[in-house]
Amino acid sequence: MAMAFKMATTGMWVTDECKNSFMEMKWKKVHRYIVFKIDEGSKLVTVDKVGAAGEGYDDLAASLPEDDCRYAVFDFDFVTVDNCRKSKIFFIAWAPTASRIRAKMLYATSKDGLRRALDGIHYEVQATDPTEMGFDVIKDKAK
Repeated sequence: MAMAFKMATTGMWVTDECKNSFMEMKWKKVHRYIVFKIDEGSKLVTVDKVGAAGEGYDDLAASLPEDDCRYAVFDFDFVTVDNCRKSKIFFIAWAPTASRIRAKMLYATSKDGLRRALDGIHYEVQATDPTEMGFDVIKDKAK
């Protein structure tokens, strides 16, 4: 398996699948969102779930576990007040309060490395419960 990018601070590797899926979402618009997870055994950041272009933000929120950390990227399409179609990519760091402390620390220290590997992220949201990453939060940041 080819490795795309090593995160120096934690020794984690971002797989090529992560970068390729992100580029497909960014340029080809074939995905609405991507959920990433860290495999502690192999020290790899991998793709956990990919949302089809027809899926929405609620589908992304439902795919995040209640008791484990994840990263996600979401392609938010909207129309401005000037009637222009725009798209912004959000990076979401999901660390629910019910997750293990070790997992929270691992995800917190690996976050910047993944963000650097995924070129083109506009905004970041950190959330410990669903209210901190609600659709209203995304809409307000995109303005």
